Amino acid sequence: MAVGARSGHDGPEKRADEARADDVTGGNVTDDEVSHGGGAPRDDETGGSGRAPKKQRSFWKELPLLVGIALVLALLIKTFLVQAFSIPSESMMNTLKKGDRVLVDKLTPWFGSEPERGEVVVFHDPGGWLETAETPKPNVVQKFLSFIGLMPSAEEKDLIKRVIAVGGDTVSCKEGGKVVLNGVALDETSYLYPGSVPCQDSFGPIKVPEGRIWVMGDNRQNSLDSRFHQELPGGGTVANDLVVGRAVVVAWPVTRWATLPVPGIFDNPALNKAVAAAPLGAASVAGALPLVLWRRKKQLARHTAG
Repeated sequence: MAVGARSGHDGPEKRADEARADDVTGGNVTDDEVSHGGGAPRDDETGGSGRAPKKQRSFWKELPLLVGIALVLALLIKTFLVQAFSIPSESMMNTLKKGDRVLVDKLTPWFGSEPERGEVVVFHDPGGWLETAETPKPNVVQKFLSFIGLMPSAEEKDLIKRVIAVGGDTVSCKEGGKVVLNGVALDETSYLYPGSVPCQDSFGPIKVPEGRIWVMGDNRQNSLDSRFHQELPGGGTVANDLVVGRAVVVAWPVTRWATLPVPGIFDNPALNKAVAAAPLGAASVAGALPLVLWRRKKQLARHTAG
């Protein structure tokens, strides 16, 4: 009975305690609301800092940054990798036509690469080559796009020709004949403009100085190239330092898309043998001269004794 009386006494108190517990844990108020003073977010929702999570930037706010990065990349590509150039004349037909856009490799010169025979190269005016050429006046947008390399430059005085001879080579030509390079007559029919004569005027032989190149247009009757500037410093040759880079592809118009490889005639080993033979021949003459003088002296001595 004592037990029963005790149970009856504790029953209401126990139910009251359970009711208060329900109100705290699963009813009207939660643990988080107690510890944070109402409906504040938990630490696991804010990264433990107690601050609300950052909102993601909108696309329109990030757009200027993306444009800026793109412009910087375009400028770097133009400066160190490739640059677009527009063909202003018909001097390189039919390889390149007026209005074509070519991409020029500017990377390899940074690693010490020098122009090679047969390459089509863009180079700065050595001085006096484009004095009479009119330079168009681009607008502000054209200037900006040209500066970052998204449009060919219209203000810079650059030329594009084919390298025929490099430093150490000897080049010549007789009127109506073929160009002779290191004693080898070149068959240029694969790239010359149809009907174009390799040499309408005689020149040379010309020994190209080291560090310079001799250039000619593929449209020989319509190209003011090295042949016509022999009275200028350099004798018509162009310093390697003035070469912007090698034209590697016709990028525009799409119907004209094509690569610009080196013609096979410039792979002729005889071209290099001729260059190498010159110093060897000079050394042979220098070595034989003392022997000739000794024999001459000996013959004179015998003639005197007789």
